[in-house]
Amino acid sequence: MALSTRPENAAADPFGFDATYAALPERFYANVQPTPVERPRLLHLNRPLAAQLGLDPEALASPAGVEVLAGNRVPESARPIAMAYAGHQFGNWVPQLGDGRAVLLGELVDRDGVRRDVQLKGSGRTPFSRMGDGRAELFPVVGEYLASEGMAGLGIPTTRALAMVLTGETVRRSDFLPGAVLTRVATSHVRVGTFEYFARAGDQDAVRTLADYVIDRHYPELRAAEKPYRALLEAVARRTAELIANWMAVGFIHGVLNTDNISVVGETLDFGPFAWMDDYHPAQCFSQVDLGGRYAYNQQPDIGQWNLCRLAETLLPLLADDPETAEAEAYAALDAYIPAFEAAYHPALRRKLGLASVQDGDVELIRGLFTRMADQGADFTLTFRRLADVSGTDASADGPVRTLFADPAAFDAWAEQWRQRLAAEGRDETQRRAQMRAVNPAYVLRKHHVYAVYDAVRAGDHGALNELLTVLRAPFDDHPDHAAWAMPPTAEERVPMTFCGT
Repeated sequence: MALSTRPENAAADPFGFDATYAALPERFYANVQPTPVERPRLLHLNRPLAAQLGLDPEALASPAGVEVLAGNRVPESARPIAMAYAGHQFGNWVPQLGDGRAVLLGELVDRDGVRRDVQLKGSGRTPFSRMGDGRAELFPVVGEYLASEGMAGLGIPTTRALAMVLTGETVRRSDFLPGAVLTRVATSHVRVGTFEYFARAGDQDAVRTLADYVIDRHYPELRAAEKPYRALLEAVARRTAELIANWMAVGFIHGVLNTDNISVVGETLDFGPFAWMDDYHPAQCFSQVDLGGRYAYNQQPDIGQWNLCRLAETLLPLLADDPETAEAEAYAALDAYIPAFEAAYHPALRRKLGLASVQDGDVELIRGLFTRMADQGADFTLTFRRLADVSGTDASADGPVRTLFADPAAFDAWAEQWRQRLAAEGRDETQRRAQMRAVNPAYVLRKHHVYAVYDAVRAGDHGALNELLTVLRAPFDDHPDHAAWAMPPTAEERVPMTFCGT
């Protein structure tokens, strides 16, 4: 399958988009133009990402560039489309979702040779909008911009945000609120729900075409596999497992792990009712609409596997002609999920505790800390960060971490076991602390800080936005001038529930 549709006159277009997805059959998408806005104004441009994409940041920040980022002008090389997909939402089948407020402009090949989608979110109605207006309010745009930068700063695969543009218009939600457009960059916008859309309609030719496209674009090494479709399922399972393990290691809760929010390339996709935990509890759930806790923190590994089973169902006819054989092939591919999760998650926890080897009793030691954190309301991020700075032999300087526990004696009892475990390894203290600081961030995007930045931006103050981006892009550094962004919320600042933002 050819993966270049770049027009011959692309040199005259500074974007030079390809449109390989739009070259698929027309039932994969709807041709649609972004809806122009009244008074576009650039709120923030991700200049490092622009450079990585081979774009000129100054040109993007110019009036002509902002017109593109707002959807008021479509580059000559773009072929704007809204992608079709479906999905299981909270376990219930929804036969048509699609890009209801997003338009894919095209694809760029970045400086590392990776093909990336460039999409406008909040750019107006599409044929998939249903009752929606296709617009975005400023708050979720700010939230996704910050969250994707925070996730990238942590080294976790994620979509990115290239720009935020104020529209000069209001959108009607519970009130009239400022509108904005986000430019999102992703390795892929193909989801598990994309496969479901065609499989549930009985369009097996489309499923095969989509699978071939995903292999050719994202997993070209699988084309030579003996069973490429089984290999694809296994590869997606591994990447999804590794992604969720990375989330768990930093206390991240996605909030809405429907199949339409699961990328086939293992990137964090769609920041809606997300949160990085403040005080730790395994069953924390921040989504206001997730009444049963389906997508709680501790449910994410199981939900990831459930979603992959839905992907496997769509691929069964490609795995074998005989249904029983196809099912056996699917189970064999999905068997990769749990080992891949454990291979990523367990070493991550050991690194967070400064342990360099595997020893008996490690699981109990880790569980013991988590149990005490949950019982004592200890902050997830600060507990591990401050633990990195205490001595492995002397408890006299434990104050900063032990005070995170309602009863500091609970930490003391655990810390004694931890020090015994460190002594059994005999690691150099300086090396151990440096290694722990390299995996335990000082800064994550706390939800109350999203609100603080949003309020400041609405008031015309961009200082808080720039400060928070500084620490999120280098979250393992101390940033003493910006230390306030590491602090958990006060009782008044606490955000108990979050919303999708649509």
